[in-house]
Parts: sequence; structure tokens; C-alpha cells
Amino acid sequence: MEYAAAKNTLCRQCGRHFIVAAAERVELAKPVLEVGGVVAAPSLLQRVQGILHRARITSVTCFDCGAVQQINSAASSTICPSCSVHMDLRDYKVNTAFSRAIRTHGRIHVTSAGDLSSSSIVCRSAIIDGKLRGSLQCNEKVEFRAPAKVQGKLSAGEVIIGKKADVQFFRQIHVGSIEIRGRMSGEIAAETMVTIRRTGSLEGNVVARSINVERGGTFSGQLMIGQKNWGQAELIPKSEERSKAKSAGESRRESPEPYGVPARPSAAA
Repeated sequence: MEYAAAKNTLCRQCGRHFIVAAAERVELAKPVLEVGGVVAAPSLLQRVQGILHRARITSVTCFDCGAVQQINSAASSTICPSCSVHMDLRDYKVNTAFSRAIRTHGRIHVTSAGDLSSSSIVCRSAIIDGKLRGSLQCNEKVEFRAPAKVQGKLSAGEVIIGKKADVQFFRQIHVGSIEIRGRMSGEIAAETMVTIRRTGSLEGNVVARSINVERGGTFSGQLMIGQKNWGQAELIPKSEERSKAKSAGESRRESPEPYGVPARPSAAA
């Protein structure tokens, strides 16, 4: 027997995860955890929205073992059926200075008054309207809507630089794809495509499988197409550069003619 309000549980005999079915149930909207406070109870508007918009079944992938499970979208937490690790499903709204680590399968929203400086941030998606000074890892999409200077690492499936954003990355970012509508400076390593819209501007080196620059968009930097993994550590070592310079100098000295061009025969000859 399970609690009447239970939405999902684990079998006590085999450990398998399953969803508790109910004939008539009112689904409440999932509360948003505001950093610096406690989770507030659902308001009347949220309850009405919960009645009109029933919760759906979504897929969640474990960060540790990669196991995929089906859960109710209104759930705030669950347990991985494969490795038994706790999985946070809440959405976080950062509206003040915050430096603790976040590890959630929900969405993170940094408001214009928020300052997120955590050393480790793992989430499903994120919206940045304020300051981001830590490292961010998102499985899906990250959208920058305001100017920002990111000193930490960034990796995401998709990155969008908004029209009003002016983002500066101090480290190379690793993305699946990126769309630039505003201004951006930094190095990009993309698995698929880099898109610069007509209002976009990019300054920095790019490694991607393809790039699309619309008319009006600007790009300044080095471009490498077809190579997925590239970084500053992969530059030519100094010893190799010296050997190449030495061989080039020997080849120039071996030439019997000055400047490598034979002299014209004189008229007397």
C-alpha cells in the first residue's frame, strides 16, 4: 500500500521504478525553489493551472550512471532505479548572491538581481539574466539574455546568445550548437553548427563542423571546420617549430642562386 498522494515509487521486492495510477487526481504545479528561502506552498493560481494543465510523463537521465526513467513532471525528486542515487527535479530561481553547488534535473533561472558563483552547477536547462561567475553544465539549452562575463567552464547541448546580451567567455566553451543574436567573445568548440544571426557578432576562434553567418552578422577570428576537439594545448610544440624553421633555412642555403631565382643570361652570351 502506498500513500494516497504518491505519484511514483520503487518496488520493495525487485527495486523497479513504476508510476502509481489514480482514477481521479488533481496535479499541482511543481514549486520553484527560491535561493535564500524555503519552498512556498502552491498559490491559488498554481492550483488552477494544475487542474487545467495535468502533469505529463517525462524522461530523466541519471547524471551518474546514465539510466533513463519515466517520471511524473510534477515530482520534485526521485531515486535512480539503477544506482539508487537521489535525483533533484526542482527548478531553481536565483535572485541574490549564491555560491553553493547545484545539481538538479530541473531549470535554473538567474534573475537580473542574481549572482551565481557556484564552482559546480549541473542542470537540465538555464536562463541567465544576471551574473554567472561559476562553471555551468547543462544537458539541454542555456540562454543568455543580459551582458555577462563568465570566468568558469561552460558545456551545454545548445547555447543562445540573446540580442541584448554581450557575453565574454574567459575559457573555451564546449557546446552541441550555438546561436549568436547579440555580441560574444571567446573560443567555441561546437559538435555541429555555429550560427551568427544578422544582429550577431562573434570575436574568437571557432572549431565546428559548419558555420552560418547571415548577412549583417560579423565574425573575427580563426576558423577550423571538421575537427571536433581542439584546444590551446594542441598547438605545435616549440621544438617542432624550431626543427621546421631549421630545415627551411637549410633549404634556402642550398639554393645556388640568390633569392631562389636564376640570373638572366647576358646579351654578350
